[in-house]
Amino acid sequence: MRHTHQKRRRWIRRTLALLLLSVLVYHSTVLIRVIRFRTVAPRMTALMRQRAEEARARGQVPKRVHVWVPYERLSPHLVRAVLAGEDPRFFVHHGFDWEQIQEAIKENLEEGEIVRGASTITQQLAKNLFLSTSRNPVRKVHEAVITMELEAILGKRRILELYLNVIEWGDGIYGAEAAAQHYFGVSAAHLTPEQAAFLAAIIPNPRETYNPAKYPARVERRRRIIQRRMREVVIPARFRATRTTKAPPLP
Repeated sequence: MRHTHQKRRRWIRRTLALLLLSVLVYHSTVLIRVIRFRTVAPRMTALMRQRAEEARARGQVPKRVHVWVPYERLSPHLVRAVLAGEDPRFFVHHGFDWEQIQEAIKENLEEGEIVRGASTITQQLAKNLFLSTSRNPVRKVHEAVITMELEAILGKRRILELYLNVIEWGDGIYGAEAAAQHYFGVSAAHLTPEQAAFLAAIIPNPRETYNPAKYPARVERRRRIIQRRMREVVIPARFRATRTTKAPPLP
């Protein structure tokens, strides 16, 4: 009996060691990609791949409109609107907004269900680039690790540039340039405050909850709220566009 227990413990230790090694090897590939994203624009993201797989599962041809533009060619109104709507404390936290997390936990407990999230722009970028849309605890832990690496390696300006260029803005619409062209027929550099607030309003779920074709009144209410909040957003001078940097090369 004792020998059997010893063999079982050895098997458990070896299994855990192998699992840990697998996790480390996998995450090392993620870390390498994070480092590359300092200078290289991603062609595809985990979310883009997921949406393509979902489309194929429905028997449809995946759609993807994605045009990279450098930070300097993004409307400052859009930057301000997205910060107002998604992460107004972006420049003062280090990837996690603990005040918002506490408020979200309190509100969700009071409602008895998840009615509010507290993901920062950096957390959203981690999920978009590398992970799925599932909410399982393992995925959240991985998201937290990647979030810390993004903040440490990329810095705020590059995180914003990546985020605004890869997030989903509709069915097959990715990034600010594609969104600006799709909804308004203008470049992302020439968005007005109203247009920028509209795009920021649909970010949480542009395909369903904040789909402007399905729920225009809901989107309009959120647009007005965001446009009012835009005046309160302070962008440090070093994060304002200078319109001199060229777009990074694609891999």
